[in-house]
Amino acid sequence: MSRKEHLKLKGAEVSCCVKYLLFGFNIVFWLLGAAFLGIGLWAWAEKGVLSNISSITDLGGFDPVWLFIVVGGVMFILGFAGCIGALRENTVLLKFFSVFLGLIFFLELTAGILAFVFKDWIKDQLNFFINNNVKAYRDDIDLQNLIDFAQEYWLCCGAHGPNDWNQNIYFNCTELNPSRERCGVPFSCCIKDPAEDVLNTQCGYDVRLQGNHLFPWPPVSAAGCSVGTGCWLPVLSPPV
Repeated sequence: MSRKEHLKLKGAEVSCCVKYLLFGFNIVFWLLGAAFLGIGLWAWAEKGVLSNISSITDLGGFDPVWLFIVVGGVMFILGFAGCIGALRENTVLLKFFSVFLGLIFFLELTAGILAFVFKDWIKDQLNFFINNNVKAYRDDIDLQNLIDFAQEYWLCCGAHGPNDWNQNIYFNCTELNPSRERCGVPFSCCIKDPAEDVLNTQCGYDVRLQGNHLFPWPPVSAAGCSVGTGCWLPVLSPPV
């Protein structure tokens, strides 16, 4: 072998840093995919988690468990291809990995453009979806946990605000409502006091009761979940 050919082959070698950096990234990606896939399969086979939500919230028969299975499966396959491809320097697997990553990026870009073009329609559908969830809040424990998680995480309450909970039979303000939660909101709407060590699950009681001056109005997220995530205004006085 001539010196020129030897240098050419040497220059074609993959850098060890790049190789193991790509391997490390893909092993994490692969493990996340395995976790998503495991959760989805466990929920589908064992407990039936979220199995009733599709009928309760008008999802057209779509079960969110399948979202975990599909996303986890895709991540698992891509992560595996990237790991083996990087470790063994297999060009076929690396090409498979890069092509599918490019396809996913293209689909995300397309979805972003469509979301911008049809933003008003998407907002209407989101409002409709959240309102259905509000109505069915007590009908399914898994749906209830999802709503509480979303409202706590994004510091929001209802679709447009706390008064959306008037659509729920347990929280509405009608005089015939015998529920103790009448004119209230779920505890997940409350702005948590950092000084509190124990969660107060009754913090939302009577917060929408007009003329209630018996105790200070608790701080409740005023922003709706479809208006904008991460935005909230503490309500410091009762409604008039």
